[in-house]
Amino acid sequence: MNHQLLVAEFLTTPWALMPERLNALAGVVTRWSAGVPAEAQTMDRIQADRMIRESRRQAAAVQSSGGIALLPLYGVVTQRGNMVDDVSGPGSTSTQQFSSALRQLLADDTVGQILIDIDSPGGSVYGVAELADEIQSARSQKPIVAVANSLAASAAYWIGCSASEFYVTPGGEVGSIGVWQAHQDYSQALEESGVKTTLISAGKFKVEGNPYSPLDADAQSFMQSRVDDYYAAFTKSVARGRGVSVAQVREGMGQGRVLGADAALAQSMVDGVATFDDVLKKMRRDAKQQTRPGASRLKQAKDALALL
Repeated sequence: MNHQLLVAEFLTTPWALMPERLNALAGVVTRWSAGVPAEAQTMDRIQADRMIRESRRQAAAVQSSGGIALLPLYGVVTQRGNMVDDVSGPGSTSTQQFSSALRQLLADDTVGQILIDIDSPGGSVYGVAELADEIQSARSQKPIVAVANSLAASAAYWIGCSASEFYVTPGGEVGSIGVWQAHQDYSQALEESGVKTTLISAGKFKVEGNPYSPLDADAQSFMQSRVDDYYAAFTKSVARGRGVSVAQVREGMGQGRVLGADAALAQSMVDGVATFDDVLKKMRRDAKQQTRPGASRLKQAKDALALL
């Protein structure tokens, strides 16, 4: 029951994450809290997925030719997830570490463009708004392109929308624009087990929403207000990144659903449908077109003289 209560507390965090993916993550938290040794989980599907994602992360960390740096965003998004490997492991991205890597690339004179490679179901809302704002500001320094390869959902979509351009692979998906959290009431199960919990607290709302009792109307209303606040920030950021109104984001763009490539393009959720390699080729072409800025300025001067 202690593990169940831990998961209940875990669920109360506001999530910008596909709900079905949280069940798997909660399972990892349960096993971690139970002290299950890593060796016993070797054949576990989650462990296998971690190994695959880690190999992809290492490959993507290498800069490609043409001054284009690859910045991976894989797995569940958390503010400091990479710092707790036993819980989320390589299958997560820390917004804090991602931001640090972004700043290093912006300061690197050998990097002309940045490509964010996204494969993530989203994650916690903490740190996401700040990272999205930072990417928005960084666009004025260097072109930043994002590609959903093959999933950019919820918090990952929030981040991807902040790039200068946003693409999705032909078989990819984007969306899940929304925020949610859960409350689990274990009071009856505890009572049937002969366990009675008494909470000793100070502060009117200190134990509000605890899993030892049913959720009352006031607590539910407050939880809803938190979700609404994060949703407002989410939709406002998407509207800014995509250059549309907040109403268009809320009334269209899947309304919380994940959409396939073509449907997402029709809803203006991305700038195009392209493979990862095609996006990379386009960025290289764009870089070549900007390699002769002096010639361009000379032509502009000649045109100005001709007008005079």
